[in-house]
Amino acid sequence: MSGSSINEEIDRLTFYRTPEHECNYLPDRQASTIFVDPTAELNTAMYTDLARYGFRRSGRYLYKPHCTGCNACIPIRIPVKDFKENRNQRRVWKRNADIKTTIMDSTFRQEHYDLYERYLISRHPGGGMDETTPEKYQNFLSCQWLRSKYVEFRLDDRLIAVAVVDVMMNGLSAVYTFFDPDDHARSPGAYAILWQIKWAKQRGLNWVYLGYWIEESRKMNYKTQYRPYEILKGNRWQRITE
Repeated sequence: MSGSSINEEIDRLTFYRTPEHECNYLPDRQASTIFVDPTAELNTAMYTDLARYGFRRSGRYLYKPHCTGCNACIPIRIPVKDFKENRNQRRVWKRNADIKTTIMDSTFRQEHYDLYERYLISRHPGGGMDETTPEKYQNFLSCQWLRSKYVEFRLDDRLIAVAVVDVMMNGLSAVYTFFDPDDHARSPGAYAILWQIKWAKQRGLNWVYLGYWIEESRKMNYKTQYRPYEILKGNRWQRITE
């Protein structure tokens, strides 16, 4: 599919904006989201192009923040060919040298869901996310029109983490990673990002998209530790090296 035909398809899309609601990351702010018409026929090429403009996937929905008077959510991606591990990241990689990875399709697996449920109960208690079901899990992570992969990380035969990864035309999107809370000291979330950067480079892809960076949110601030990185300001990606 040519670039011009992709742009024509995107130009025909309908977008909707949600009413304002409480922000999940900055408690004193109101948030609003633009999302692509969920009845539209989407494909990987269109998703790839929309990602360039800051869109992200949640289930079958493509969305991006569009908040009145606030631009705190900044799209961020890692140019994998230029990525340089820092000392701490090299330690994380070495610490997990005994981990085995398996790339799987997005079929529901009870073992994955059980780990996801444990993770939410431990990491997000009382916020509503810990009240999950298999249906909510699939609606959050799965998408029929996209080549998503579930990457298993195992220590011997024990599942310690799963990374949900979208494979786009020119990059990967790190959708979500969940892990065994008992293995927190291994930094499995950081290891999963490092693994995706290496995998993207092996596949000849250009970027790993990490979603949104929010400078004021401790939960999101870790993303700038992977350098260099690029942030989207307006419609232009700007590289940050220091």
